[in-house]
Amino acid sequence: MNPSLSNPLLQTGGLPLFDQIKPEHVNPAMDELLISSSKALERVTALDFPSDWHAISKVLDVCTEQLSMSWGAVSHLNHVADSPELRAAYNDALPKVTEFWTRLGADERLYAKYKAVNSEQLDAPQKQALKNALRNFVLGGADLQGEAKTRYSAIQERMAELSQKFSENALDATDRFSLFVSEADLAGVPHDVIQAARTAAEKDGQEGCKLSLKMPCYLPVMQFATSSDLRQKLYKAYVTRASDQTDAEFASLDNSELIQEILQLRQEEALLLGYQNYAEVSVATKMADSPAKVISFLRDLSQRARPFAEKDLADMRQFASEHLNLQNPQAWDWPYIGEKLKEARYSFSEQEVKQYFTAPKVLQGLFKIIETLFEVSIHDDKAPVWHPAVSFYRIERNGQLVGQFYLDQPARAGKRGGAWMDDVRARWLRPDNGQLQTPVAHLVCNFAEGVDGNPALLTHDDVITLFHEFGHGLHHMLTQVNERDVSGISGVEWDAVELPSQFMENFCWEWSVLKHMTSHVTTGAPLPRELFDKMVAAKNFQSGLQTLRQIELALLDMLLHSEHKPAETFMTVLEKVRAEVAVIQAPAFNRWAHTFSHIFAGGYAAGYYSYKWAEVLSADAYAAFEETAQPDGSPSPDTGRRYRQAILEAGGSRPALESFIAFRGREPSINALLRHQGMAAKG
Repeated sequence: MNPSLSNPLLQTGGLPLFDQIKPEHVNPAMDELLISSSKALERVTALDFPSDWHAISKVLDVCTEQLSMSWGAVSHLNHVADSPELRAAYNDALPKVTEFWTRLGADERLYAKYKAVNSEQLDAPQKQALKNALRNFVLGGADLQGEAKTRYSAIQERMAELSQKFSENALDATDRFSLFVSEADLAGVPHDVIQAARTAAEKDGQEGCKLSLKMPCYLPVMQFATSSDLRQKLYKAYVTRASDQTDAEFASLDNSELIQEILQLRQEEALLLGYQNYAEVSVATKMADSPAKVISFLRDLSQRARPFAEKDLADMRQFASEHLNLQNPQAWDWPYIGEKLKEARYSFSEQEVKQYFTAPKVLQGLFKIIETLFEVSIHDDKAPVWHPAVSFYRIERNGQLVGQFYLDQPARAGKRGGAWMDDVRARWLRPDNGQLQTPVAHLVCNFAEGVDGNPALLTHDDVITLFHEFGHGLHHMLTQVNERDVSGISGVEWDAVELPSQFMENFCWEWSVLKHMTSHVTTGAPLPRELFDKMVAAKNFQSGLQTLRQIELALLDMLLHSEHKPAETFMTVLEKVRAEVAVIQAPAFNRWAHTFSHIFAGGYAAGYYSYKWAEVLSADAYAAFEETAQPDGSPSPDTGRRYRQAILEAGGSRPALESFIAFRGREPSINALLRHQGMAAKG
C-alpha cells in the first residue's frame, strides 16, 4: 500500500482526521507536502508561466493550502494534546516547514510575478490581497541579496525554534508544579475547587488536595483562601515559572536566555529589512502609524487611568487594615483583599454568581444572541476530534452552510493555558474546482471541569472569555469574501483583529442577553435580577488597576522592541515600565515576563497594544447598539445586520478603518471606552 494513502495528514479536502493523527505521521507527511509545494513554487516561477493572479493561485495556493492545513493540525495538537512523542515530531519538522515558508516569502522570482500581475483584472478583495502580498514580500526579505538573504532565512528558522522552546518551557513549568495540602489548609476556597483538588490528589494516589498553577485552580485560591502563607506559596510559584527565580528542579525551564536571544534576533531582522527596530517592522502591517504613536497612545491612556487606579489601591489598603487585619499587604494578598472588598461593597461574591453559569446553559444563551443578531442558526455537527470533551458545530443561514467550529472548553494537562481562536481553513472560492470552501475555526478555552456529577460552572470572567473567543470565530466564519487571503480574519490589521472579540464581551453585561443563559446548578433558577444589578454596579470595580496592568504589558512589549538595546538585560526595561506605570509594585523576584507567550511565542510581538487599541474601536462600535437598543433593552437586529455586513462579512478585504467608518459613519472615538470603564471625565 502507498504509505501516503494511510497517512491522515495527507488526506485532501474535508476536515482534519484528528482522531487518527499520530506522531509518526508528522514528518513523512510534511516531507511529502514540502516536496510538492516546492515543485509548485518552481512551476509558477518558471519564465514561461503567466503573471496571472488566478493561474498562480490555481497551482501554488492550492498546493500550499494543503501544507498549511496539515501543519496547522499538527500545531494545534501540539497546543491542546502535548505529549513527548508529538513534541519531538513537531520539533523535528518545524525547521523544514519554517524554511519553506521563509523561502516562499522571500522568493524574488515569485515577487516579480506578483509585481507583474495586471491588477485591473482583479476584483476589490483580490486587489487588497495583491497589495498585502507585495508588502509581505518586502517584509519577508524578497529585496535582500546574498549574505543578507541567507542570514534573514537563518534568523527565521532560529526564531521558530526559540519561540517553540519558550512555549514548551512555559507549559512544562505550569504542568510540573504541584502542591499537596490538607482540606483544612483550603479554608475559604469554594467547594467545587476543593473537590477538584481532592480528585486530582486521588488520581495521584495521594491524600488531601492537589493544587496546580492552572487558572481554574490558581485564581480561586488566590481570591478566596484565608491562608496568606498558602497564597504566598502559590503566587511565588506562579510568577517565577520558567525563570531564574524558580526552584532548582525547574532550572532547565528558565526562559531568560531565550528571551534575550529572541530580542536580539528581532532587532537584527529589522536592521536587515532597513528599519531601525522591530517595532517599526511590526506596525508596518497595522493601523497605527508608528511605534511613537502607539507609545503616546499608551501613555495618554495611562495618565487617564492612573487617578482611578490610585483610588482603587487606597480603597483596598483601607479595607485591608480595617477589616482584614492586614496592615502591610503583600503581592499575594491583593487578589484576596480585592475579592473581599468587592463582596463587602456590592454584597455578592463571584462564587455566588458562578452557581448560575453552567456551561451548557451559557452556551445555549450565547448561541441565542448570535442567532438573533446575525441571522444565522447553530447546530450540532460531527467531525473527528482530539479529545472526548471537544464538540463540533455548524453555522447556517437560510439552510446554507456558512461555517463550522470546534469548541474545546476544559483545562487539562498537556493543553496550553489561556484561550484562543485559530483558523482551520478559510472561506475560498477554490480556483482548482470552482467550489466555495466554507471556513472552519478552533475555539479553545481553559475552564474548570464539572464536579460531583454536575456540569462545569463558569465564572462571569469565563463567560466573558467565551464570548471574546466567539467574536474572533464569528469574524472568521461569517465572512462573505471569496478571496482566501483576505477572507475572515486573514489580512485584518493586527491592531484591529480584536475588535469583534472585545465587541462581543459587551453582551455579557446586558440583562436581555444574560437572562437567557443562567440556570442555578442545583435549583435550575435563573440569575436573580437583583444579583445581576449588583454585578453591573461592580462592573468597573478596579477598572483603573486593570487598565494600568494592560498598559504595563503593552508598554513593556513596545519598549522592548523599540528603545531596548539587545545587549542589555530586558529586566531593566521591565523595571522601568513598572516604575512608570504600576501603582502596585511587584516583588523583585516576580518574573511574569518569562511566560509572556503572546509576545515571545505568539503573534503579538510589538503588537500587544492591539488589545487596548482595538478596545477603543469595539467600545465605539458597541455604542451603536446602545444608541439603537429596543424598548426592552435587547439589541436591534437592524444594527446587528449593519455590523455583520460592515465588519464581519468584510473580513480583511479592505482596511479596518474603512470597515469601521462604513459601520459608524465616522472615525473611532475613545469616549465610549472611557465611559464603559467608568473613567469618563466628570461634568
